[in-house]
Amino acid sequence: MVKFIAGIDEAGKGPLIGPLVICVAAIGEHGEQLLIDFGVTDSKLLSEKQREEIFKNIEHELKYELVIIHPEEIDKAVLDKKYNLNWLEADHGAALLNKLDVKLDNEIIKTIIDCPSPNINAYKKYFSEKVDNKEIELIVEHKADLNWRIVGASSIIAKITREIEIEKMKKKLHIDFGSGYPSDPKTKKFVKENYDNPKYSAIFRKSWATYKVFIESKKQSKLEEY
Repeated sequence: MVKFIAGIDEAGKGPLIGPLVICVAAIGEHGEQLLIDFGVTDSKLLSEKQREEIFKNIEHELKYELVIIHPEEIDKAVLDKKYNLNWLEADHGAALLNKLDVKLDNEIIKTIIDCPSPNINAYKKYFSEKVDNKEIELIVEHKADLNWRIVGASSIIAKITREIEIEKMKKKLHIDFGSGYPSDPKTKKFVKENYDNPKYSAIFRKSWATYKVFIESKKQSKLEEY
């Protein structure tokens, strides 16, 4: 039986608009050289065109599962005093790993996880409790998408998927709100003008500090009117 190495990463943790995408990708344990040959690395270091080209080259070599997490679920996790976004990532990541491992006849022998938490040991402990196959070696690291090619592959798939979802949202709403990141001037302008528009309510992460700034500024403006 073929043994597999898996990697887990996300795209879209920081944006104010749109989903977070988590991906688990796996490749045969001797397939890393192929990923190196095609230039797989952290998706943030690649252009959109480079990501798409690399994905076309490696797609048939990978097995993967992903999940698209929408703002409503993200807000619920962030606002829950006993939960947070890191645990949300761990829960979804472990569920995806369990699903993929079953599809691969429980032949995943090692999984590398890009750790979103500053406390690696706590995150690994939490994550490992959610994994069904206790034989899988779990490696949890910061910057794993840069240090491990299979995690880089996961980051590329997650990033491409998020970008597709963003374009779908723009077409559905008939508006260009930019990348969705608070640092994007186009996004910032759109949020300022539309944060309280019911038409766009579902696309905003209302638990984000950037969003709350506009709410507070509106409250202040009303107070100043009196």
